[in-house]
Amino acid sequence: MTVEAAMVLSVLVAFTMALVSVLLVAAARIECVDAARAGARAAARQDPPDAVVRVTRETAPRGARVTVAREDDRVRVTVVARTPLLNRLPIELREEAVALAEDTVRTGEEGR
Repeated sequence: MTVEAAMVLSVLVAFTMALVSVLLVAAARIECVDAARAGARAAARQDPPDAVVRVTRETAPRGARVTVAREDDRVRVTVVARTPLLNRLPIELREEAVALAEDTVRTGEEGR
């Protein structure tokens, strides 16, 4: 009876740790998505590059790398972060957001 209880208890602990890890990774991914979107909005408004990076890093998980690039009339913000609790594994979360730069948007009045 004691051996069975020890086996079941160890399996339950392992399952709980796996579940917590999956939830933390999902939360970090959501943070990366939110950070990339916030950075893309700031870059589309023509905020200064350092302000775009600051806004993105405030929302991103700790230690995330932020890249801001301009491609013609679009801005692209990329956030890359390591997975929480699994830092030793070579797994990274990578999320991008693309927005149309406001200085390239034409209003309907200009065409008339």
